[in-house]
Amino acid sequence: MPPGDADYIRFTSITKRFAGVTALDDVTLSIARGECHGLMGENGAGKSTLGKVLAGIHRPDAGWITIDGQDRAFHSPRDAARAGIGMVHQELAFCPDLSVAENLCMGQYPRRLGCFLDRRAMYRRASALLAEIGVDLDVRRNMRALSTAQEQLVQIASAVGTGANVLVFDEPTSSLSEAEAQRLFSLIDALRRRGVTMIYVTHRLPEVFRLCDRISVLRDGRHVGTLQRSQATEDRLVQMMIGRPIEQYFPQHLSRPQGPVLLRVRSLSAPPRFRDISFEVRAGEIVGLAGLVGSGRSEVARAIFGLDAASGIVEVDGQSLPRSVRRAMRSGIGLVPEDRKRQGLVLMMSCRRNFSLAMLDRLSALGFLRQSRERQLAADYFRRLNVKAPSMETPAAALSGGNQQKIVLAKWLARGAKVLIVDEPTRGVDVGAKAAIHALIDDLAQSGVAILLISSELPEIINLSTRILVMREGRLVGEIARQDATQERLLRMMAGVAAGQEHRSQP
Repeated sequence: MPPGDADYIRFTSITKRFAGVTALDDVTLSIARGECHGLMGENGAGKSTLGKVLAGIHRPDAGWITIDGQDRAFHSPRDAARAGIGMVHQELAFCPDLSVAENLCMGQYPRRLGCFLDRRAMYRRASALLAEIGVDLDVRRNMRALSTAQEQLVQIASAVGTGANVLVFDEPTSSLSEAEAQRLFSLIDALRRRGVTMIYVTHRLPEVFRLCDRISVLRDGRHVGTLQRSQATEDRLVQMMIGRPIEQYFPQHLSRPQGPVLLRVRSLSAPPRFRDISFEVRAGEIVGLAGLVGSGRSEVARAIFGLDAASGIVEVDGQSLPRSVRRAMRSGIGLVPEDRKRQGLVLMMSCRRNFSLAMLDRLSALGFLRQSRERQLAADYFRRLNVKAPSMETPAAALSGGNQQKIVLAKWLARGAKVLIVDEPTRGVDVGAKAAIHALIDDLAQSGVAILLISSELPEIINLSTRILVMREGRLVGEIARQDATQERLLRMMAGVAAGQEHRSQP
C-alpha cells in the first residue's frame, strides 16, 4: 500500500436497494490516499453501484462515506465534482448531436463579451483535454460519428480534465484497443504519481495485477475481502468473486466432426471499410475473426447480416443470399452485435419483449402476438440460460451486462439460427458470466450451428475457435489453425509485424 492515509476514503455500512433488489448490503471498506484500488466481482455484485454512490449518482439507503476524516453526503454528481470526485462511466452518456468539444466543455463554455460562445477557446480547451490522455481527435466532429472506443476516450478525457483528486474508473477499457488501453494504463501511472486516488472497477484480472495496489471483491452486494496485490492470485480472486473455483474451459465441439459448409462468403467488398473477403464456416465449427479495432471485423459481420451494403456473394447452406436483414434471418443467420445496448436490445423494453423481437413472425397469428406462447418460450429460455432478473417484465436496462448478453443470445437460440455471428460476446461481463457464455457458444457448435466469433480478447478467440482468420486494414491477411495459434503470433499478424513471413495455414 502507498504511504498515504489508509482510511482516506471509507465506506461504512453502505446499503442500496433498487425496486426490491439489494445492490449493496452493509458494505464497509477503505481506500488509501494516492492508491489505485481495484474493485472486482461478478455482474450484479454491486461494484458500479458503489462507485456511483461515491460519485453522487446514487444516494445510499443506509450507511455513510468519510473522505479525509469528514463525513460526506453527495446529492448529485455536481456535488461530488465540487468535492474533487470524477467518474469514467461504463455506460457512455453524451449528447450525440453535439460536437466532441461541446460535450467536453459542457457546463463550462468559454464566453466572449460575457454572453457569446467562444468557439475557438472551446476547441482549444477540448483539444488540450484530449492531448492530456494522448488522443488526437477532431473536436469539431459530431459525437454520433465516433466509434464506441473513441467515445470512451472522450469520456476519460472529460473525467481526467476536471482536475479531480479522486477518480472512479468503471470498466474503462471495455471498448478500447490494446494500444489505447496501454495509453490509459500509462495515464493512470502518471495520475498515481500526482497523488490522485483511484478506484478501478474491472472484470479483467490482468488489469488489476498491472495497475492496482490493493483489490477488494464484492459478491451479491457484500464485501467479501480486500487483498494486497502481492497476496492476490487469479485463482484466489476468482474463487472470492464466484464462491467456487473455476477451471479453464475446454470446448467440447472440437472433439466432434464438422458438417457441411453452412456459410460461404466470396469476394465481399465495401471499400474503404473492407475488400475481397472470402471464407467458409462449417456446421459445428467456430471460426474466429481477429483484428485490431478498425480492421473491418464488425463491418464484415454487418454486411453478411444485410445491415450494410456490400458487393460479393454470401451463401447460406448453398443458397445465394440477397442482401437484406429479413432475408438473412429467414435463411437462418443471427447476429449478436458488438454493442448490445445500442444494437442488440431495446433497453427500456421488458426482458420478455426483447427476447421475442427476433421471432415476432413466428409468435403471431393473423397479425396478433400470441402472448401466452411468448411468455412460455421466454420463461423456458431464461431458465435454460440462468438469466437473473427480478421478472421477465423488468426493463432490460436494469439487468447486469452478462444477463443482457444472455437475452441477446436467447432470442437467436429460440429462432433456431443455423449460422450465428457473435461480435464481442463477453465484453463487459464478469468471469462467471463469461464462462457461461463460452459454454453456451460451445453447446451451439456441438448442436451443428456454424459460428463466426469476433473478439478482441485473444485468449477467448484462441480457446474457443477451431481456426482463426486475421484481418488488417480491411483485408484478410492470414489464417491460423487452433494448434498453431499464440497471442504473440496473432498480434504480429494483426499489427503487420513481419507480415511478409506470415502465411495462410491449412484449417
